[in-house]
Amino acid sequence: MNLYHYLNSVQRVWNAGEGQAVARLLSLSDQHVSNSNLHVEYPETAVDRQLESPLDEVVSCHLKVLFYLTKEPRNYSDAYKQQTNCIQAVVKMLQVMKDENWFLPIMYTVAIDLRRLAAKCEEQLKTSKPGEILEKAAECLMACFRVCAADNRATDQDTKRLGMLNLVNQLFKVYFRINKLNLCKPLIRAIDSSNFRDSFSLAQRITYKYFAGRKAMFDSDYKNADEYLSFAFEHCPRRFTKNKRLILTYLVPVKMLLGYMPRKEVLERYNMLQFYELTMALKEGNVRRFDEVIQKHEAFFINAGIYLIVEKLKILAYRNLFKKVYLILQTHQIDLNAFLTALQWVGEEELTMDETHCIVANLIYEGRIKGYISHQHNKLVVSKQNPFPNVIVT
Repeated sequence: MNLYHYLNSVQRVWNAGEGQAVARLLSLSDQHVSNSNLHVEYPETAVDRQLESPLDEVVSCHLKVLFYLTKEPRNYSDAYKQQTNCIQAVVKMLQVMKDENWFLPIMYTVAIDLRRLAAKCEEQLKTSKPGEILEKAAECLMACFRVCAADNRATDQDTKRLGMLNLVNQLFKVYFRINKLNLCKPLIRAIDSSNFRDSFSLAQRITYKYFAGRKAMFDSDYKNADEYLSFAFEHCPRRFTKNKRLILTYLVPVKMLLGYMPRKEVLERYNMLQFYELTMALKEGNVRRFDEVIQKHEAFFINAGIYLIVEKLKILAYRNLFKKVYLILQTHQIDLNAFLTALQWVGEEELTMDETHCIVANLIYEGRIKGYISHQHNKLVVSKQNPFPNVIVT
C-alpha cells in the first residue's frame, strides 16, 4: 500500500462515518505502521490534496509520528511532539463537528498513543523533572475531556460526553504513574455525578472502578474503596486472571481492614498466599508473626504500593490478642497490665504502659473494642454485649 492508497482508505471510511475503522488507520499499533511507503517527513502536500479539514491535520501529524518512530535510532522526542499536535488537531475536530460523536474512537486511539509515547519519552530522555512529559500529555488529554464534558446540547445518543470515561481512565493511568492522585478527585466527581455513568462500556467502567477504588483506599475511605474494587473484581471476566489478581491486590487489604478475612481457596486461585499468611497471624493475634510475614513479603507489598495499608492491619492483631486475654480472664474489667504482659509475650518487649494505653484507645476509637479506659484504676472496662465486634471470614 502506497501513500495514495492509504489516504484513499482513510477518506473512504471517514466519509462512511466508520469511527473504528478511521481509528485503526491512525493507531500506532496497527500493521500499517511498518509500511515504509508511509514514512514521510513532510506529508502535507499529499494529504491536503486528498483530505479535507479537520481530518487532514490529524493524518499529517500521524504520518510524521511514523517517520520519527522508524528512524534509526528512533526519535521518540519528535514523535511525541507530533502526537501532541495530533491530539490538538483532534480537539479542533471535537469543537468543529457538533451534534455527532461517531468519531470518538479516533480520540481514544490518539489519546492512548499519546500517553504511551509520553511514557516512552520519560524512559528514554531521563528529564531533570521525572513525570514532566507525562504531566504535559495529561494537559492535552484534559483539553479533550473539557470539550466532551461541555457538550450538553447534543442528544443523549450523539453527545460527546459518552467519551468522558475513556479519557478519565487515561488520565488516571498518568496521574497514578506520576503520583499526583489529588488530580483524580475532580474526575471521579465528574463521572459519579454524570447521567451517563451507567451508559459507558463495561470494560471502561471496570477500569474506572479499579482506579477510583485505589484512590479511595489511599484516602482511607475503605467503604467506598470496597464498593469500587468489588464491582471491578466481580465484573472482570474470569479469563482475565492477571487483571483479577491485580484488583485483588488492593481489594483484599481493604476487606481485611473492614474486618473481612479472605478464604485460602480464593487466595490460592490467584497465587496470593502472602495474604493468607497475614490472615493466620491476625487470627492468632500473633504480633511477632505478623511482623515476620510483612518483612518476608516486603518487596511484594512495596511494589504493589500497599505496604503502609498492610501495616495498618496490625491493629487487628492487637484486637485478637486482647480478645484472647479477655476470654482467659473472663471479666469485663481487665487490668491493662494483662495486655502489656500479652504484648511482651508475643514479641513487643520494649512496649511501655503508655503505649499499651495508646493501642487500646485506638482500638476503641476504631470500634474494634466496645468499652472505655478507667485511667484511675488502670483498667479497660468492656461492654457486656459483644465487646469485640466480629471479624468476618468471606
